Amino acid sequence: MIENVIIMGAAGRDFHNFNIYFKDNPRYRVVAFTAAQIPDIEGRRYPPELAGSQYPDGIPIFPEEQIVDLIRSHRVDLVAFSYSDVPHLEVMHKASVVMAEGADFTLIGATYTMLKSEKPVVAVCAVRTGCGKSQTTRKVCDILRGEGKHTVVVRHPMPYGDLRQQAVQRFSRYEDFDTHQCTIEEREEYEPLVEQGSVVYAGIDYRRILAAAENEADVIVWDGGNNDTPFFYPTVHIVIFDPHRAGHELLYYPGETNLLMADIAVINKVDSAPSGKIETVRGNIQTHNPDADIILAESSVLVNRPERVQGQRVLVVEDGPTLTHGDMSSGAGLIAAELFGASEIVDPRPAAVGMIHDAYRRYPHIGPVLPAMGYTEGQIQDLKQTIDQIDCDLVLFATPIHLPRLLSIGKPTLRVRYEYQDHGSPTLDKVLLSRFSGTDPTEP
Repeated sequence: MIENVIIMGAAGRDFHNFNIYFKDNPRYRVVAFTAAQIPDIEGRRYPPELAGSQYPDGIPIFPEEQIVDLIRSHRVDLVAFSYSDVPHLEVMHKASVVMAEGADFTLIGATYTMLKSEKPVVAVCAVRTGCGKSQTTRKVCDILRGEGKHTVVVRHPMPYGDLRQQAVQRFSRYEDFDTHQCTIEEREEYEPLVEQGSVVYAGIDYRRILAAAENEADVIVWDGGNNDTPFFYPTVHIVIFDPHRAGHELLYYPGETNLLMADIAVINKVDSAPSGKIETVRGNIQTHNPDADIILAESSVLVNRPERVQGQRVLVVEDGPTLTHGDMSSGAGLIAAELFGASEIVDPRPAAVGMIHDAYRRYPHIGPVLPAMGYTEGQIQDLKQTIDQIDCDLVLFATPIHLPRLLSIGKPTLRVRYEYQDHGSPTLDKVLLSRFSGTDPTEP
């Protein structure tokens, strides 16, 4: 008997789960994807070119709000939950709705969809969005290059555009961002790596992506998105923790799974987090994964001309996903503004327009900072209009890319960057390389 299936997703893990678990499997017929978290990704169709012979018309993508109607109209037998950074309680609420309609609800095991590489893989994951995964990925690349290894980074998917054109994407120069029509969210992840000299792959078909990366790399670095688990079997699995959100490592799906699988646990932001919260995170790691090596790290705030902040009325623009589904009220930008003596943090919320205004209503925990939302052209224009309407002396951008390259802003701007820095011993390079060689990192 063929089972009718809906995959609940957010344009990433859902497509990978389909490709590895459901595609070409005669037991299942996927009747729909549903979409959440990311604006305007529903209303598309997973194209037949990627869906396989069982789906000559492709597979439609609907808003998650329609899940009950879809279960009823398609007589759905199974719903597969396939996105990340979701509270455990919310996952079970969704399961209850599905099961009340008579369908089974499943979470696919992490290893079922991991692909095996011929090359060593270092996976860099996190327990929440905004923990500091991206700078850790860059640090890992630096460490491996110092050992003479050629690294290629494979990024968790962000296919928000024409899916037919996004099966395999390769980024090695700025022109590639325009070629692939990248959103701000994609540029924020890829651009710092390309600036570092890394080749980055992303897309939809991770079998083909893995094969392409293996042709170039001595070591593949998996750069995980949200708090998702790796798509490739890791040789070494690094997981980042945020003590500003102490306890979240036990409360979110699949962040807790990453905690339990970690070889190396990096407690980041210890330079700005309260010591009690740092110890809470350390205790949770030691209790639930005592075999993990624990490293303390700082997310160092870097500003080229910090004196420009002194005494200024500052508008702070923060990384969007960190604030929205990462549940942070602010980020590195606010820390920098306060550290370098801003006279006032200008609250952007009263001036917000369009989809930026909608984001504040949807995520009321966001503080007096502006989330850099840029999934669509409409959001980018709303972001620009919001900035234009705010009376301030300086716009402080704490986004991974320098947004004035993409937005014409008629105000003085300054960029905040943040990089990985070890905090004491053991250091990431020693522990990572010892994991590769199989030695004990605690030995002198």
